Amino acid sequence: MKHLERKIILGVLAGVAVYALVALYADLNALGDALAGYAWPTFAAALGLTCLNYALRFAKWEIFLRRIDVRVPLGRSLLIFLAGFVMSITPGKLGEVLKSVLLRQSDGVPVARTAPVVLAERLTDLLALIILAATGVGTYQYGAGALIATGAAVALGLALVSLPSVVERGFVLLGALPLVSRAVPKLREAYGSTRRLLSPATLAGTTALSALSWGMECVAFVLIVRGFEGSGAAVDIDLAGGTFVYAMTTILGAVSFLPGGLGVTEAGMISALQLFGMVDQEAVASAATILTRLATLWWAVVVGLVAFVLFQRAVKVGDDPDL
Repeated sequence: MKHLERKIILGVLAGVAVYALVALYADLNALGDALAGYAWPTFAAALGLTCLNYALRFAKWEIFLRRIDVRVPLGRSLLIFLAGFVMSITPGKLGEVLKSVLLRQSDGVPVARTAPVVLAERLTDLLALIILAATGVGTYQYGAGALIATGAAVALGLALVSLPSVVERGFVLLGALPLVSRAVPKLREAYGSTRRLLSPATLAGTTALSALSWGMECVAFVLIVRGFEGSGAAVDIDLAGGTFVYAMTTILGAVSFLPGGLGVTEAGMISALQLFGMVDQEAVASAATILTRLATLWWAVVVGLVAFVLFQRAVKVGDDPDL
């Protein structure tokens, strides 16, 4: 538990530092003026769309669990799924393997069996974001190289998973090494789960569900930016443009492997809003970015923290060294 608290505190401090720099960059007075004219009901609507994203991603979580024959009562499964959000401020969100630890605590399911679910979630999220971002590459003539490189890396990983004979040779080699041979049985179990989760039919269906869920956050981003129309700024953003900017900057943050993409996503979003003429003021671009991240990344952390506390009370487990 102490390890978890330390990670959360460090992530929050990193976030505070990033937004302090954004505020200084945009000029505090100009930032305050932009926020003073903001239509706050649009922020509430954005939070609602973010929650809809969570609901769709929970459906995907359940599909993955059933694919590897793991059955958990729906209420507890929801708490575990949401609790993973507290680790959104870890590199690539891979800290969400916390969900596997919680499944072991509550239902005795081995971590090696369910950890691939987190990998499959991240992979389908990334594929969905690539699809969403690709719709705007031709229009904005930006980001094609990054999308191609990311897509190629994903394709290479999927190709490797689909070659069990090659993977088995790797396990044999690892089994001959004294320091890692003990881990081979768990690695084999994890690989078995991964192959089932990433079968063509499952991958196609869950990627489509991911595209729909992340589309909700793209709409939320557009609403937040449009909320500044009454602040005296020139705002010109449509759904296609907003989807491209949000998806592309989220990808850049993910592949940077910084906690929560902090710094990279924010800088990319601020720059893109101005570069593509979606807002005409630096302060408005900065304010829109801060509100977007509050409604997405940081709202997820808050929801995750509440769910984690509720889970601990409901399951009544002791401290886990993995946390």
